[in-house]
Amino acid sequence: MVGVAAPAIGPDELPPRESAEGHSKAVDNMFSNAASATDKEHKMTLREGLRLYPKAIAWSVLISSICAMEGYDVALIGNFYAFAPFNEKYGVQQPDGSYQVPARWQTGLSNGAQCGQILGLIVNGLATERFGYRKVILACLFWLCGVTAIFFCAPNIQTLLAGEILAGIPWGVFQSIAISYAAEVCPVALRGYLTTYGNICWGWGQLVGIGVIKGMFGRTDQWAYRIPYGLMWMWYPPLIIGVFFAPESPWWLVRRGRIDDAKKALRRLTSSKRNPAFDVDETVDMIRHTTELENDITSGASYIDCFKGINLRRTEIVCAIWATQNLSGNTFSNYSTYFFEQAGLTGSIPYDFAMGQYGINIMGTVGAWGLMALGLGRRTLFLSGLCGLCVTLLTMGFVGLVPASQEYAKSMATGSLMLVWATFYQLSVGSIAFSLVAEISTRRLQIKTVALGRAAYNVAAIISNVLTPYMINPTAWNWGNYAGFFWGGSCFLCLIYHFFRLPEPTGRTFAELDILFERKVPARKFKTAEVNAFDVALHHQIAEDKPNAEHVEKV
Repeated sequence: MVGVAAPAIGPDELPPRESAEGHSKAVDNMFSNAASATDKEHKMTLREGLRLYPKAIAWSVLISSICAMEGYDVALIGNFYAFAPFNEKYGVQQPDGSYQVPARWQTGLSNGAQCGQILGLIVNGLATERFGYRKVILACLFWLCGVTAIFFCAPNIQTLLAGEILAGIPWGVFQSIAISYAAEVCPVALRGYLTTYGNICWGWGQLVGIGVIKGMFGRTDQWAYRIPYGLMWMWYPPLIIGVFFAPESPWWLVRRGRIDDAKKALRRLTSSKRNPAFDVDETVDMIRHTTELENDITSGASYIDCFKGINLRRTEIVCAIWATQNLSGNTFSNYSTYFFEQAGLTGSIPYDFAMGQYGINIMGTVGAWGLMALGLGRRTLFLSGLCGLCVTLLTMGFVGLVPASQEYAKSMATGSLMLVWATFYQLSVGSIAFSLVAEISTRRLQIKTVALGRAAYNVAAIISNVLTPYMINPTAWNWGNYAGFFWGGSCFLCLIYHFFRLPEPTGRTFAELDILFERKVPARKFKTAEVNAFDVALHHQIAEDKPNAEHVEKV
């Protein structure tokens, strides 16, 4: 059973003559307000959440849009390798007279950004908790304004690599900060939708990137690759203006002791006139109660504390969720364009299929929203998706048994199966992971926990980026379709792990999740376990000894 330290209510929050009895009453009122707000969140429907929090939705969508910039660059660098003007500038001439970027530089460019992101994730865990979400995002956007000039003017591939590493730092910040902000500005009813929206941003960023490359097909000069890089500047002005006026996270403000500012931020995030039952004071007190509960459970708020006590389990699960995105065949599926080219589809046709795959990123997340609206939990979606991914990857492996005389049918079938894989992925692992990592981590350590998890994703991505080209390339291991067996086996191991370790956070408040983890409830029992965040009183009193306190309605 959890004991909760009394909230830090300073003397300046009480009238000058208020006695210790008055202080106790203030604590009790905070407790009852928090209980009332929690009850309202549990009863809030999706429709009610949309009506009460339209401004929070808009601000969250804006902040999450920063993730689209990374998706845009990923689409550019991945598809530039098949783009003649880019290869002529940064590649080397082949015996047949064509130009190609060497495999070692392809790996370096892909992994350079990943390395920069790991550094950015670590910096984010330290900077955001100290300076707040808005200031860190603005600093990163201004940083990217300068780094984009490196991409645009790069005279050689070494300079391009330096740009990827430097750009990776703010991209690493964006990967975790957008999810954390979305989780902290919305109620339980909207949490799954707004956190997974980050995956849509990845999708439309990639879609814009591939569309820009297709638009450059008629050019053969240096502007064919400089214009796509130059267009990165189009992101910054609207994002900088929007983030400057965005409200700060009320959870961060409460953690910094700025209660009045938290109430102001919450008013900017809600439309209280649409719901007379909404009470800003109650909601802030719920945030305070959860913060005090975590202060009592967790001794510190450093990176080291992420690996201590009950936080170790939460950090492990978050890292595993992010790593699973790459260990379930994500890198392998990105080679759909390659297999379509092997089938004889040349020119812009493979890029049309790539656009379809990136479109699946968007529609898949919307489909996941529909499944969540029908009542399917995040754990159920994640595990079901892994089953579909595993079967699809193994099927790709068996397609490799088709004789070489049927190469066209074989390549088309493989490319099509990769689109099927993408559908399963975006309906589950690709989108739901964004929500799970935001919910499973504790509020006090969320930024750092999500950063560590995303770092695990990047490490897995680096390993995958090194292995996959060797598996596919005819001049290396030449596994071809048989790589599907490797990634299918890896995906199956992820399925086994998550079946036993991944809990169901759907419908739980952050305080309830804290208590479930503190009580070491098994993952498969999270959904049915009974928990009341207020069954333990302040000052370590048990529920039966808790002073009675009634919520006073405002007239």
